[in-house]
Amino acid sequence: MLEVFRAYEPDVVMHLAAESHVDRSIDAPAEFMQTNIFGTFSLLEAARTYFEGLSNQRRNSFRFHHISTDEVFGQLKPADPRFRETTPYAPTSPYSASKAASDHLARAWHHTYGLPVVVSNCSNNYGPYQFPEKLIPLVILNALEANPLPVYGNGGNIRDWLFVDDHARALFRIATAGRIGASYMVGANAERTNLEIVETICRVLNELRPRANGAAYEDRITFVVDRPGHDCRYAVDATKINHELGWSPEETLASGLRKTVAWYLENETWWRPIRDLRYDGVRLGLIG
Repeated sequence: MLEVFRAYEPDVVMHLAAESHVDRSIDAPAEFMQTNIFGTFSLLEAARTYFEGLSNQRRNSFRFHHISTDEVFGQLKPADPRFRETTPYAPTSPYSASKAASDHLARAWHHTYGLPVVVSNCSNNYGPYQFPEKLIPLVILNALEANPLPVYGNGGNIRDWLFVDDHARALFRIATAGRIGASYMVGANAERTNLEIVETICRVLNELRPRANGAAYEDRITFVVDRPGHDCRYAVDATKINHELGWSPEETLASGLRKTVAWYLENETWWRPIRDLRYDGVRLGLIG
């Protein structure tokens, strides 16, 4: 990594690399510890060595932006206020614990070594190019292949959904204008139950790709055994980034989901090799 830093001489480093699927972390936690914790440590050390070799002028403009998740804060009850930058950490899965550790490392390298770090924690992302193990692309592709549409438990778990382009715009604002040492929550104020998300996808597919037999996609919804330790609710209060950096989401959940479904309908050449060779939609994260 240090060779890469010296070859390309970045002014800003945005650390998004991570193992990110909770179900997969239940099956293979060691990979999450290696990538999310030791990988972050390696990148921070390379950034620190590079930063210490910069001129004073370039040091003043250098930023290390560590991107994380709202899952590090644990779970909310239905009536709880949304996560804020001051919410205590309480991770509950191997994935969220590994990301919490990486957040602490980033802040420690800022406090101890003076590395100019800024941290952000986002809600659930969705949109084009998302790997098909995640809920939204999994449901879309299962529907297109006439497979069951799995919903964990009773479908009542709540997430705050953020369209990927909105997140990208937020990340640029944070990386270029965020206060060193600060953290920012990034969310779209779009809380829905998992069942509501699946039903919305079905309605969009009914319109854009009607089934040959005329049946609605909703009849393929199948309730399955819940994820072990499935958190009830995540939700993000994005007031700080709105007030300090002027960011707010441009997509509604309805417009973002429609764009996402349309993208997968139009880009089978991208997702078909993944389904055939890398991940066919098999259930992950079951214990025993």
